[in-house]
Amino acid sequence: MNESTRTKSVSNTDNSNINSFDLLGNDGPFKHAIEGFQPRRVQQQLAKTIDHTLKTRTSLVAEAGTGIGKTFAYLVPAVSSKKSVIVSTGTKNLQDQLFQKDLPKVCKVLGINSRLALLKGRNNYLCIHRLDMALADGRMSSRQASHDLQLASRWSSETRNGDLAELVNLADDSEIRPLITSNADNCLGQDCPSYEDCYVLSARKKAQQADIVVINHHLLCADLALREEGFGDLLPEADVIIVDEAHKLPDVVTQFFGKSISSRQLLELASDMRAEYLTEAKDCRELDDSANEIEQCIKEFRLALGEESQRLAWERFKSKKAVVENIAQLTELLDRLVEILEPLSSRSRELESCHKRAQQLFNAFVDLTADVTSEMVHWCETWQRSFQIHQTPVNISKTFREQWKKQGGSWIFTSATLAIDGDLKHYQQEMGLTEAATLLLNSPFNYSEQALMYLPKGLPEPSDINHPIELMKSILPVLRASKGRAFCLFTSYRALQKAAEWLSENGQFKIFIQGTADKTELLRRFTEHKNAVLMATASFWEGVDVRGDDLCCVVIDKLPFAVPSDPVIQARISACKRAGEDAFAKLQLPQAVISLKQGAGRLIRDQKDRGVLVLGDPRLISKKYGGAFINSLPDMHKTRDIELVKGFLGEIN
Repeated sequence: MNESTRTKSVSNTDNSNINSFDLLGNDGPFKHAIEGFQPRRVQQQLAKTIDHTLKTRTSLVAEAGTGIGKTFAYLVPAVSSKKSVIVSTGTKNLQDQLFQKDLPKVCKVLGINSRLALLKGRNNYLCIHRLDMALADGRMSSRQASHDLQLASRWSSETRNGDLAELVNLADDSEIRPLITSNADNCLGQDCPSYEDCYVLSARKKAQQADIVVINHHLLCADLALREEGFGDLLPEADVIIVDEAHKLPDVVTQFFGKSISSRQLLELASDMRAEYLTEAKDCRELDDSANEIEQCIKEFRLALGEESQRLAWERFKSKKAVVENIAQLTELLDRLVEILEPLSSRSRELESCHKRAQQLFNAFVDLTADVTSEMVHWCETWQRSFQIHQTPVNISKTFREQWKKQGGSWIFTSATLAIDGDLKHYQQEMGLTEAATLLLNSPFNYSEQALMYLPKGLPEPSDINHPIELMKSILPVLRASKGRAFCLFTSYRALQKAAEWLSENGQFKIFIQGTADKTELLRRFTEHKNAVLMATASFWEGVDVRGDDLCCVVIDKLPFAVPSDPVIQARISACKRAGEDAFAKLQLPQAVISLKQGAGRLIRDQKDRGVLVLGDPRLISKKYGGAFINSLPDMHKTRDIELVKGFLGEIN
């Protein structure tokens, strides 16, 4: 990523005095400057509305269907306005695409010399000091970790920005990532010996000086949460905040306006303490003993929480005698650790940091294991070897609304999936954006010609144990007619396993199953094979873009209602009932509709794409609420006749 990409345009022609509608039209510069660019009336309409929103310093919630070109529709008005702008995305992939491709292209065509900056969360950047410590320690738990550390070491002498996205051969789950990055707990700040060369600090300085900063929702919400607590800010002040992939924002807001503590935080503290014992406090054996005791207590705590990986209300865990005992033991250990570290904190920056972290983690643990008010959900999540305790707000609308109002300026919330049955009120109410203007623009694709919806007959209810197998039996003729080239998307891993086992034995297709390789590799294999079936769960329902002949069938097994036993869902359902509201209509149905729209959206990604959408849930026909799902999807022909489906796919082939 070179410096010119960040800071300057290569064009001298300033088109900023032309309105965005015309800029994106037949006589505008984009038609002539970008090969293959086709003006779209709906894109121009969205850009015109955003133009007005920026000029009036108001806010807008806009659903822009697939194919509208919403990225240019918001970037053109934003760049043309010459205001300070923050663009927030739901994924790092889109963040990189905006910064590296879309924004420089828009600036070049408009001839505007905007200063651009890319800013990610702290753990996306190399920490030089922690890399040096890891290299000095040299103890790695595996050959792969040793290899990864040497890879990072070589790259560290070449990188200019320290962005780990440049290290394409380093896996996302590499065990060295936490060793070579910092977090809010272990960052030494101005006391760090590598402070002057800090990549996080450098990225933040560039963001403060930029006209347009590209961030993600986690960083946006971290900034808003800090402002709420009165601890300053991470981001520069902006006249305009654009939230792309806005359907992802509620979950991130929920996370950042709550509190949590994880076993990983405690184990990282123990590990850092042991490293300091070996280098700076060899005379204090009690420090090493405390690290060992905390590690052992964490293991016992995890066992006390039960063997399964699960999300449950904290009360379900806290009622166990072993958990109560472990809470008392860990509280005592952390309290004693603070006392041990206090006199040692002057010996090194790292010991001082350990002392501060121990105090913070002690306070957080006491707080998070105590009782909470009805405004918060108290719950715990466990994995094979770790756990995390949470306090989450039941309702985020009031909190987010306060920050939205306090921030001021213009806010644009946009996504291809925000509306429920043609209405954006649900999103407005959920986020507290009741005064924001709304705009609903359908996709320009011709779904009546490009797509067909198939609702198979005779399927059992989704709760039936045989539903996955019966669904596979019913769609086998479809998969044969499509010659594979299909996504089968499931709402649970258990259903996926059953369906995959049956199809492997009966389908005569090459099958790629989620979990056998990472997401990028599975998609590469799927598109290279040409006639395969990819079977997956939640992570493939969105953010996957396969265009052309490689994909002509998407199968969705069930309506994607959230698991009712989820503690956050349970608490929100209870809150709705206490308020005399219909929890199903207000909460469960809208969330499921948005998820279905995301999954169905994998099928038609281009004006030349054609394919069949198979929905395997009989409730779409048998339940009144089925209409809310059908009406929220693009308007395509529907059938229950397998022969029509085979004929449609025959035309494609």
